[in-house]
Amino acid sequence: MRALKIAPDATVTEMDLPEANARAAIRELLGSPDTVDQGIYHHRAVLHIHGNGRQLGLPENLAAWALASAWRGTALYSLAGPVALTGRTMAGELTSLDSDLVRHARAVAQTVRETLTEWRRRPPVSNEAAISELLAYATRDISASK
Repeated sequence: MRALKIAPDATVTEMDLPEANARAAIRELLGSPDTVDQGIYHHRAVLHIHGNGRQLGLPENLAAWALASAWRGTALYSLAGPVALTGRTMAGELTSLDSDLVRHARAVAQTVRETLTEWRRRPPVSNEAAISELLAYATRDISASK
């Protein structure tokens, strides 16, 4: 099953998960043996999020946040730690991730990396401005990669 891992440093790695035991593979991939939360931010995708990432102090995952927020059209709560991204059938079952959604994730992650580099030279004036800027870029990336 085609899936992606989005790391907190905004790198995206393509994965091939076993069909029969995908959920166990996702728990191992995220380093979360007990709890993996699932977020449906796009009707054809599932974000698998470390269940205790924020409580454990895992680093914020801006690329996964920007992708999910752009898909939803609003700024969401922060996501922490690595995130796995799989496809989703109309019946809600896990499946391979479609190519257009892979393009969305890769484009948004690239933009996040570039934006963070720019912010080191020119920091945003406020946290709210940073959120707005990043969400606008991610929304643009998704529209452009359709």
